[in-house]
Amino acid sequence: MAGNTQVRLGVVLFAVVVTAAASFALGRRGAAPSGGNHRDIRQIVVNYTVARIDDPIIVLGDSIVEAATLPPSACGHPIVNAGLAGATTGSDLSGWLKGALGTRRPYAIIVSLGVNDALTFSPPATSAAFADRYEALLHDLSKLTERLFILEFPPVEARGPFTPAMAETAMAAITSYRTTLPKIAQNTNATLLSLPPLEAPFTLEGIHLNTAGYRSWDKAIQRGTELACG
Repeated sequence: MAGNTQVRLGVVLFAVVVTAAASFALGRRGAAPSGGNHRDIRQIVVNYTVARIDDPIIVLGDSIVEAATLPPSACGHPIVNAGLAGATTGSDLSGWLKGALGTRRPYAIIVSLGVNDALTFSPPATSAAFADRYEALLHDLSKLTERLFILEFPPVEARGPFTPAMAETAMAAITSYRTTLPKIAQNTNATLLSLPPLEAPFTLEGIHLNTAGYRSWDKAIQRGTELACG
């Protein structure tokens, strides 16, 4: 647990920077998170990781995934962290992951996305647009694996630099997006993993999970790997 805490606290500075960017984006129509060099570096890291293993379980998503401390394996399948800070349902994660995988084929893919969709644009996209983008992503990912899972993404809190007004705006979108997840899962033959209840405070600064938040998030990931393993 101490190791997990140290890893997660190590991303506090990064989380604050991302929060500041999100705060700015909430006031700018059409603003988008920068991918740039970090996107390329993360793709290389994932590529180097999967090149040494077979039949991995890929956990794909945004900075909440990237900051997670995942178990090394489940039922003999290595678990690979393919989190990419700033990722949204419109970030072409399927193309990014295909480039990272090369010729490797995942045993299963668990996807956790949605928070950045609510933070990036002002006003946020409609729930229908969110669902369309997410379904398109999952349809592409379904070509890579027969075992596809959607992890319900967490809410935000009015905490630290993330003000009550910002949280209220984001939560309006997050609530509507989360209600579309069962239908998205049904339309893409994916399995929806519900997030266990989160007891406040569950974030470091309103967005990124603290140790308590990750306890609930980890339970959902564990459930996904158990289902994937049969």
